[in-house]
Amino acid sequence: MTKKAAVAKLDKGGEHFEILIDPDAALEFKMGKPMGIDKILIHEEIFKDAKKGLRASEQALKRIFGTTDVRKIAEIIIKEGEIPLTAEQRRRLIEDKKRQIVEWISRNCIDVRTKTPVPPQRVENALDQVRVSIDPFKPPEEQVQEILKEIQRVLPIKVATARIALSVSSTHAQKVKGIVAKMAKIVNERYKSDGSWEAVLELPAGLQDVLISKVNDVTHGDADIRIVEIVF
Repeated sequence: MTKKAAVAKLDKGGEHFEILIDPDAALEFKMGKPMGIDKILIHEEIFKDAKKGLRASEQALKRIFGTTDVRKIAEIIIKEGEIPLTAEQRRRLIEDKKRQIVEWISRNCIDVRTKTPVPPQRVENALDQVRVSIDPFKPPEEQVQEILKEIQRVLPIKVATARIALSVSSTHAQKVKGIVAKMAKIVNERYKSDGSWEAVLELPAGLQDVLISKVNDVTHGDADIRIVEIVF
């Protein structure tokens, strides 16, 4: 069966490059799925204009990519360039990226008035209200600063770190330490003569309630845990 062909494009170094691709496979590759380039390329050629059949010159390929290897160049074009998306593909990608951004903000930010975490639904509502533009391919970390500026117009939030002091008995020390190590940075710690464990922790402020809840669950409430400060 002949693959359906689409054109992936990249403008780089003052030159324009195109390749013929299977759009579904190219999208999966661009999103990080391991895949051989032979499953993506329809025609093993780098074009200046695929529709007209104009090939890119070897000199241009060498100057821009440092090679004339079609497969290596094709990988770069797919990863860095534009690939065509159906309306449904774009919608699904944006919704997934939006979910990731909401999770990042909810995890790392707090309400500056109450110094408490912001529920994901509240963040999502703010996103919908300010109608920010979301890039389906950029990682959340590369988009969140600009998005935060927009959200802060309707939601008083900031990125913050919580510093927490914790003390647990010897009975729960190792189990609690294992939980804490997965969620927070242990700034300092010590074991007392009775085997109890004390520590000062730092973690994204949006996770403070989650950590406190997990520690209390494990220790059945038998833990001294308090928020020392919130650092913006």
